[in-house]
Amino acid sequence: MRARKTLACLVAATTMAAAGCASLPTNSAPHVIRTFSPSETETQAAGPKDGQEPDLLLRDFYAASARSDADYEAARAYLTDAAAAAWDPNGQKLVVDNIGMTTLPGSSVGQRSYSVHGHVVGAIRQGGSYSPERGTYEATIDMEMVDGQWRITSLPEGVVLERTELRNQYQPYNLYFFDADDRELVTDRRWVHSQRETLASDLIGLLMEGPSERLRPALTGSLPSSVSYTGEQDGAYTFTGFSGVSQEERARFAAQVVWTLATAGVTGPYVLKADGEMLIDGADSLDTDDFIAASPIVESVGETTLYALTGGKVVRVGAESTQAVEGSLGSASDVTSVDIAGDGEWAAVFGAPGDAADDIFRVGTFGGRESEVMRAGTFTRPTFEPDASAVWAVADGKRILRTVQSAATDSLTTGEVKVELPEGVNGNISVLRLSRTGTRVVMVIDGHLYTGIVRRQTSGERSVVNVYEYAQELAGSVISAEWSPDGSLLVGTTTSTPVMRVEQDGSSMTAMSAGNISAPVVAVAASPSTLYVTDANALLQVPASGADNPIWREVPGLEGVRALPITSR
Repeated sequence: MRARKTLACLVAATTMAAAGCASLPTNSAPHVIRTFSPSETETQAAGPKDGQEPDLLLRDFYAASARSDADYEAARAYLTDAAAAAWDPNGQKLVVDNIGMTTLPGSSVGQRSYSVHGHVVGAIRQGGSYSPERGTYEATIDMEMVDGQWRITSLPEGVVLERTELRNQYQPYNLYFFDADDRELVTDRRWVHSQRETLASDLIGLLMEGPSERLRPALTGSLPSSVSYTGEQDGAYTFTGFSGVSQEERARFAAQVVWTLATAGVTGPYVLKADGEMLIDGADSLDTDDFIAASPIVESVGETTLYALTGGKVVRVGAESTQAVEGSLGSASDVTSVDIAGDGEWAAVFGAPGDAADDIFRVGTFGGRESEVMRAGTFTRPTFEPDASAVWAVADGKRILRTVQSAATDSLTTGEVKVELPEGVNGNISVLRLSRTGTRVVMVIDGHLYTGIVRRQTSGERSVVNVYEYAQELAGSVISAEWSPDGSLLVGTTTSTPVMRVEQDGSSMTAMSAGNISAPVVAVAASPSTLYVTDANALLQVPASGADNPIWREVPGLEGVRALPITSR
């Protein structure tokens, strides 16, 4: 019992959720511990078919190159010996929508050249992280007859795979790293080609490398560079180099390992050893219950309260009815947008649409104090950081503002957040929403969907970096977006597929049921159990999971009302 109590104290300290435990050390910059290489597994029987035609052989080569087993042994079987020795498949992997090929002029009986082309939709970077890309892939592949069989004699470096092969050969898994305040686990999605028997070690190897390059500005890490993973031995995952690592840091690292393995389907409990001893004193084995306070699972996030903005005021939505909230939000008639935190803090924009007067950005609490932040021609809907520690909004479509209230004096301080947009992107920001952990931001700019990473600077200021366009196929039609509790994006459009789910890394999007929805979808919201949209007619809802093609239904108490949904968090 004493070991469990000690561990609970360490975990509470890790998540800053309890007093009386050891204080947390100051974090250092993240370290790349070592280069990750998936454990080699037995290569599937694959290779050129006897007498195969050159174009079919070339297509099979591209399919085989999606498998990295044994240094791409299956793909090298399609090359001549000299080409196999010279080909370097390492580095970035390009993902294309599909691969097209055309025979080039000048081919002879024993020689053939092909122009290979495709539209680039993404790239798999070092460590398995995916990034959306846009461009054209073009390459020339030379082939010749060797001992009566066609073989590839020259090809460019790197690997190119079709989007279908990415899904066939790779599996997305979530790694978890603590946010900059060591309170919550942040998802870092990776695409891994791994056999089941080596999956645990492969995922731990990726954890040891640290966060992906894109996510790294938002996170911190504290493990020294001496720490390394030494593999699975007698049912235990073993490490070295932990002699100078505190119990608090060990508990944080253990939480990362446990949740990464558990969400990947690796069965616990988990035995973690460091330098020949248990990683955490007195803990012979660990499971997710030991780190429940840091759970990243949707169901553990906690249910939210649904509010709605209708007729210029805010109402709290009950099982079958609504009730105006306390204070000015519930009595006003000119609220145009609002965000509400779980403890009743709110940030709202007041101003009659279309009038010549400036809108007013205010913050407050239900039935309590409230203060004016500033005035501008327009504001986007405000969005809170975790625990309502700060609130963001975009003024006049361009300036991203961050407002912080002093705990000592209650005074408000507002500063501008710099954003590094891709080259050529300079339109107005109409939507800006922070993720649940505050490490990511989604923006809608001139109907295009963008996500970025929130970099925390030593001065306490924030900036938005590593911005990518997602769901490029929707370009120009996006009008609303919100983070779902599982980290994906819920997106509303003006098209015949009015609601889309976009994965957190932008690797794919899925059209959701359009039953009973009339575009445009001007607002979206999500709780762990329910999704909400406001279409051309009303506020609709559907269970977050369940039927494959559910019907969106009006929200009880708001039937026939075109209200905007707000889920507090």
